[in-house]
Amino acid sequence: MSRLTLRSQVAIASALAILLAVSLLGVALQLLLSRDLHSQLDSDLRRRAADVATLSVSAPALLTSPGALDSSSNGAALDVEVLDRTGAILSRSLALGARTLPADTLAADVIRSGRARYHTGSLDDQPIRIYAAPLPTVGGGRATGGAVIVASSTAQIDQTLHRLRALTLLAALAAAALAAPAALLATRRVLRPLAQLSADAGVIGQTADPSRRLATTTSADEVARLADALNAMLAALEHARDRERRFLADASHELRTPLTALRGNAAFLAKHSPESAAFADLEADIARLGRLVDLLLAVAREDAAEPPTAPVPLARLLADTVTEQGVSVSVEGAPVVRGDGDAIARAVRNLVENAQRYGRPPITVRAARTGDRVVITVTDAGAGIPPELVADAGRRFWRGPNSAGKQGSGLGLALVRATAQRHGGELVIDGARFSILLPALTDLSDTASDTAANQSQESN
Repeated sequence: MSRLTLRSQVAIASALAILLAVSLLGVALQLLLSRDLHSQLDSDLRRRAADVATLSVSAPALLTSPGALDSSSNGAALDVEVLDRTGAILSRSLALGARTLPADTLAADVIRSGRARYHTGSLDDQPIRIYAAPLPTVGGGRATGGAVIVASSTAQIDQTLHRLRALTLLAALAAAALAAPAALLATRRVLRPLAQLSADAGVIGQTADPSRRLATTTSADEVARLADALNAMLAALEHARDRERRFLADASHELRTPLTALRGNAAFLAKHSPESAAFADLEADIARLGRLVDLLLAVAREDAAEPPTAPVPLARLLADTVTEQGVSVSVEGAPVVRGDGDAIARAVRNLVENAQRYGRPPITVRAARTGDRVVITVTDAGAGIPPELVADAGRRFWRGPNSAGKQGSGLGLALVRATAQRHGGELVIDGARFSILLPALTDLSDTASDTAANQSQESN
């Protein structure tokens, strides 16, 4: 999976698209300009050859006059050589000096076939374009039936095309450099609603509260439709959760009434019946069913309760809660959380009872602050829950593989997890180590002392 954000991917894709588009445009311009420039040069060469051919007919004596063949076209010098029918040079441009155009074979072929031809060659390591054309057989001069060779350097054309390539590359890079931040700005505005949706969804995921809703906009775009669809889904989840809560609450409440009557009747019968052992089992079963109903009701209340707000000093709470023999309690510092003291105490008791029922001594309860969290850990010396079963351990009515033949409802860990989540925390299970992570309540004096300590360290 790519580690780049969506904004970065869009910016990179935009920059590459602009770079490719400008590059293709530059290549197209290069081809068009190259064709036009070479076509213009070929026309100039052909036109100059026609002038020389006309001169060989109308005034053949001028062909050998000094400077008569020197000319230029569009600032580029045109070098001319006039050959007789044997291929010997009769006249040439003064600009050539002692040099000759590399067109012997070309001239011989033109004189023999009587057809003009173009050729590309080099003169003094410079690229040139050559045009050879036959001269008329009329006029009476020495050049009659010969050929005219006209050539011009293509270095200026090559230089122009090179500058165009460099300019195209610079333009493509500049356009890509501008496209990337422009795409970032545009996507930032476009993706701002998605970022808000992600933040709202993260809060809902942390709080596990389907009654919350995602922020919506007045626009009718895809993001707004997505927010509406997700809100509808949350509404359906909230409705289903409310129905489950009502069912648990109603079922627990309805079961408590007959249980109370059964408990009273069982106690009466136990006193007045000789079958005391049978009624003792009946009382035990009723007591077990009563605990199950109480746990169901507690889970339902935890799911429906509001986030707690009261400060809870854990040192005092654990000292009052954990009083069993063989269970050691240690508290580092004076950790305080914002919560429901009774619910936290019930969660700790459940973990201690699980350790006593399914684990092995020694059992330790420890509370300490770690960063911005307070961790309450209950540990025993048993094997604990295997890693592959940890994900299922918090489900209601789940019981571990070592619970056979032991009393239990399978609701203890579910209640602990519900309590932790209501407090904005979580239950973490690592083998025989059960930890309740809760947000720490920071005292203003602690903040002030921390600030003073930081300032002291900075001054040192």
